[in-house]
Amino acid sequence: MNKARKIVILLGDGMADLPIASLGNKTPLQHASIPNMDRIARQGIAGLAQTVPEGMSPGSDTANLSVFGYDPRVYYTGRAPLEALNMNIEMGPRDAAFRCNITTLEKGIMKDFAGGHIETEFTRVVMKEIADNIPIKDIEFYSGVSYRNIVIWRNYPYEKITTATPPHDITDRDIDPHLPSGEGAEMLLDIMKRSQQVIAQSETIKKARDTYRGNPVSLWLWGGGRKPSILTLKERFGLEGHTISAVDLIHGIGRAAGLTPLHVDGATGYIDTNYTGKADALLTALEYADYVYLHVESPDESGHEGNLEHKLQAIEDFDKKIVGPVLEGLKKFDCYSVLIMPDHPTPISIKTHSSDPVPFCMYRSDGWTDLTLNDRKAREYTEEAASATGLFLKEGHRLIELMIHGKL
Repeated sequence: MNKARKIVILLGDGMADLPIASLGNKTPLQHASIPNMDRIARQGIAGLAQTVPEGMSPGSDTANLSVFGYDPRVYYTGRAPLEALNMNIEMGPRDAAFRCNITTLEKGIMKDFAGGHIETEFTRVVMKEIADNIPIKDIEFYSGVSYRNIVIWRNYPYEKITTATPPHDITDRDIDPHLPSGEGAEMLLDIMKRSQQVIAQSETIKKARDTYRGNPVSLWLWGGGRKPSILTLKERFGLEGHTISAVDLIHGIGRAAGLTPLHVDGATGYIDTNYTGKADALLTALEYADYVYLHVESPDESGHEGNLEHKLQAIEDFDKKIVGPVLEGLKKFDCYSVLIMPDHPTPISIKTHSSDPVPFCMYRSDGWTDLTLNDRKAREYTEEAASATGLFLKEGHRLIELMIHGKL
């Protein structure tokens, strides 16, 4: 590989969708104004990629592993351990990590998987109160960003990790069929039940409600797994670089892959995130690094909320404030590859992820080694136009090979 090549991945989480009647049966990508992504689809190549292998859950963990270049069937050990890795939480071989959402429940219904998009400062208050009031041997509570936290169960005594449905999959639904089940479930259910009592009764939390945004009601434990072990991108491809995201999961996968997180002030994981700061951080990093994975969460959050207006805005902001400036900044480099895509669809109509293939567009400044790829251009960047090129990667983790080598 040419060592001077810059590898850039711009990921709009959950951008892909289904046709929506109120948009004239267009998808949000078809309806939105996205001239920069359209330009890459016309000048480079476009197609569909299967980022979630058959039989696996369409989570951001499995899907982003694919986009990073790792086959989830081989490397996936659970979502929470990846987030714990980014939070510098040490895990032993017998420990288990669980994702710990702060959620809003009403009469047994999951009203908000994000606890009213609770502010990080409020989360710290809640998690400290829970840790102080629910002391359990071998159970540790760690505060993260907004509603995303981690629970570590040291010396987890079972072979299989107990499971629960991701809370963003059950918005406005009865929680009972989706609670933790299997070995160890009793402990997780006990923590969740006791968390509701602590949150409802804590005077400290009551006072914090007057200061911070959020509506915490209960913890929700899911996404459990053990510590991952994977070859780094440097070992595989000679790549060193960074991740840029508001989400611990992305930085955790990056750390496992040998990358260093870049933290941007004002990166919230929501529609008010600091797009400009992220684009600037990427271009600054490329002065010395050869790989940057820039992730924007806001289209996915809007999809989970079923908020079409926000999803359209998130997609257009991604195109205008991320894709446009990055493409302009890349012109100073002699050799680069840029990939633009979502990790998975998050359709407004179902408010959760699906396993459908996702559209991607890719540009290499020095063209394609496989000249037949020149016939894979699209008129625009949409699900339909990407499908029409006939380019389909059944194994999404091979996209990185296409970026580096210009062929599969």
